[in-house]
Amino acid sequence: MKHPLEDQPGAAGPIDIVYLWVDGADPVWLTRRRLAYAAWARRHPEELAAFGNVAGRYRDNSELLFNLRALELFFPAHGHVYLVTDGQTPHWLRTSSRLTVVDHRALLPAIGPQVFDSGHIESYLHHIPGLSERFLYLNDDVFFGQPVDANWWFGERLKVFLEPACGPHPDALHPQATALVNASVQSRHWLAARHPGYRHIAQVYSHTPRAMRKSLMHALEGLAAEWFAQVRSTVFRSWRIPPIVSDLAPRWMVQAGHAEQQVLNPLTINTGDAQAAHQFNALMENFGKLPFFCINDTCDEALDDDPRLLRIAQTLQQLLPEPSSFEIVDKERIAA
Repeated sequence: MKHPLEDQPGAAGPIDIVYLWVDGADPVWLTRRRLAYAAWARRHPEELAAFGNVAGRYRDNSELLFNLRALELFFPAHGHVYLVTDGQTPHWLRTSSRLTVVDHRALLPAIGPQVFDSGHIESYLHHIPGLSERFLYLNDDVFFGQPVDANWWFGERLKVFLEPACGPHPDALHPQATALVNASVQSRHWLAARHPGYRHIAQVYSHTPRAMRKSLMHALEGLAAEWFAQVRSTVFRSWRIPPIVSDLAPRWMVQAGHAEQQVLNPLTINTGDAQAAHQFNALMENFGKLPFFCINDTCDEALDDDPRLLRIAQTLQQLLPEPSSFEIVDKERIAA
């Protein structure tokens, strides 16, 4: 039986979807995180990246539930969904032949310590068994906001997106720089050393769905083996070891001619900002006309019942009221 995308012009098989997800409120997981961080910090003093271990990095505001609703609404022809988790499964998730839960322990080699750095985990995504050649990788806080044109994302070249603003970039990795800035700095040094005449654009890449090709990531892993090994040595995000997927991967694909980059000003809601209410209103007004949008939890150590956080699910429920096929509906929960 053909996959729906195989009938589209220029199609080359299904486009799978990969998510990272964690339930940061799980008391067992919280204990593991606390103990792991205490041990890591003793061995790596003053190495934690900016915002590298705040609660907001791991908090579940029901983003994944609504993300899957948006996926089915705007990209019903998607391929298989892979949910990469740390021994957890959302309580509302229905068993489906179209979704596979991938535990860290099955994806990562025998790692010994726990891993709480998403950059480490995402460096293995192209090793997911059965993953299609073309796939879209999304953090659960990045949503499709209009019908997906697969050929726009995966035409002759992949689409990658730079932020419109050009912020200050130090010449070397810096402990107070964000992970994205440090990743840009590291990418500049890595690419300049291998490509004479390389010109670096001092803009970071947007929080977007990331169009990927599995074979390209395997090729980059071979070329940047040392950097991959460093990223895979982390337990928590270290400013000394920037992630690869968020910056080097798109810059290398552009340099090699596999991707084209555009400057885009996507709607990004930072929940801790003074402008968050205005940003949520913009989402309500423009939903259905946004290629994608991001709801970034920047409330850091706020309590889970903080009104700024509760607004996330409240807004998404208004925009996406219909359950996806991946959800256990209320009557099924009662029967269970």
